[in-house]
Amino acid sequence: MSQEPGRLQSLALLFLKLGLTGFGGPAAHIAMMEDEVVGRRQWLTRERFLDLVGATNLIPGPNSTEMAMHVGYARAGGRGLAVAGLCFILPAVMITGLLAWFYARFGELPQVAPLLQGIGPVVVALIAGALCRLGRAGIKDWRLLLVAAGVASVAFEQGREVLALLGGGLLGMVWKRLKNPGPALGISLLGWVQAALAAGVSGAGPFPLWKLGLFFLKIGAVLYGSGYVLFAFLEGGLVQEYQVLTQKQLLDAIAVGQFTPGPVLSTATFVGYLVAGPAGAAVATAGIFLPSFVFVALSNPLVPRLRESAWMAAFLDAVNASSLGLMAAVAIKLGMAVLIGPLAWALGGGALLASLWWKGSGAYLILAGALIGYVAGL
Repeated sequence: MSQEPGRLQSLALLFLKLGLTGFGGPAAHIAMMEDEVVGRRQWLTRERFLDLVGATNLIPGPNSTEMAMHVGYARAGGRGLAVAGLCFILPAVMITGLLAWFYARFGELPQVAPLLQGIGPVVVALIAGALCRLGRAGIKDWRLLLVAAGVASVAFEQGREVLALLGGGLLGMVWKRLKNPGPALGISLLGWVQAALAAGVSGAGPFPLWKLGLFFLKIGAVLYGSGYVLFAFLEGGLVQEYQVLTQKQLLDAIAVGQFTPGPVLSTATFVGYLVAGPAGAAVATAGIFLPSFVFVALSNPLVPRLRESAWMAAFLDAVNASSLGLMAAVAIKLGMAVLIGPLAWALGGGALLASLWWKGSGAYLILAGALIGYVAGL
């Protein structure tokens, strides 16, 4: 263990750098990590690195953040996990918190409003583009397509995103493992889930700090798939059910998540600040990232066994499809709110085409939308 201090320092410096420069989303982050820890530093073999990438898909949470934790664990054990994870998260959280403070003070000023409104159609386009790309990999057969459609219907009509996600995962797992299942069975099962969730919908109420922390802790514990799935939980919970966030604020929070480097889930810091000030930002950030530290520490030795389970593989396929359903529901809701008028549709359509065919960061598209919106005086 005599080498541990030096290893911890090198982990801290590397992941602080990646946290400050990691624009472009999880895929770009993981590519940057591969270049650093496999190519430049040779801390891991490429085969070991790929095994860790696969491990991040087996557990809930943000893939690139958990990848940083896996690398830290492989390099310096439990302390390395904590150092790598915290150093990767910290720059995005600090930048996002500062932007949240600025937004809370100046976001409603008339001279800023056109710029923020021009961002909305681009944000919807980015979610739709991510949905198209992920759908090619996540929707592997007609059963998963029906699971995604059923979850999207539940989330659009009733919210209850966490239960819809888990319900879709469990039902899809059973449905995939049955021999010769028919579509009628899957449709019936999804109908039963929808009816059960409708009976349990609760109205808006007070939102104390502990409830905010529990809300984000719950999301961090079940969030499979892209970081964009977070926005479905926020829209269904904080906008629709608890009504402590407006759709405009959600769109602006999504834009901030795209503008800043590091994990997209730092959006939780921004949202927490808007809901409950600095304490809310701290609680929301801790809540959404804490499960990842636990899951990485627990799952690292178990990954080979989980990959061999046909039932677990079916569950993960169904959960990923359900995540896409949640993304579709939030894209439709946000689109209905912001795609008003020819210019908004032109911005959204252009951004969607660019997101599908251009490999650059979504931050540039958001910046372009903001400038166009400001000049046009939307």
